[in-house]
Amino acid sequence: MAHILPGIVCMSANVFVDTNILVYSRDLSEPTKQTLAMDRLTELWQTGTGKISTQVCNEYYTTVTKKLKPGLSKDEAWQDIEALFAWQPLAVDKKVLIKAKVCQLRYQLSWWDSLIVSAAYYCNCSTILSEDLNNSQKYFDIVVENPFLV
Repeated sequence: MAHILPGIVCMSANVFVDTNILVYSRDLSEPTKQTLAMDRLTELWQTGTGKISTQVCNEYYTTVTKKLKPGLSKDEAWQDIEALFAWQPLAVDKKVLIKAKVCQLRYQLSWWDSLIVSAAYYCNCSTILSEDLNNSQKYFDIVVENPFLV
């Protein structure tokens, strides 16, 4: 994101970042979660292993400009999105939608969470960072990690 500079790229397992982690990195009303989110995001920038989808970009922009108090300006939010382009956001296309439907049926997740898991699958991620999904749960051999559980 604009306030985190991309770092050195090295070979590590890919980590899919759910929208809520990105939002907490900007949420001044949650200082503990903000710090923990920033720590994990910094690590992902340094290792070059962070992954997101266009869904995450859309949700992030809307949340930080409309729901976060205090929120970001549209320009600030767009600067973050432009920085996240370095993570090559996966487009939510036909194959992602089909896998999301399989995920929803198999794991009984919401549609939006199924799209996150499907995108993580197609980004070859071993982990999904999320507060919304169950910590340590596996979906298609992708493990959920809630970075706020200490």
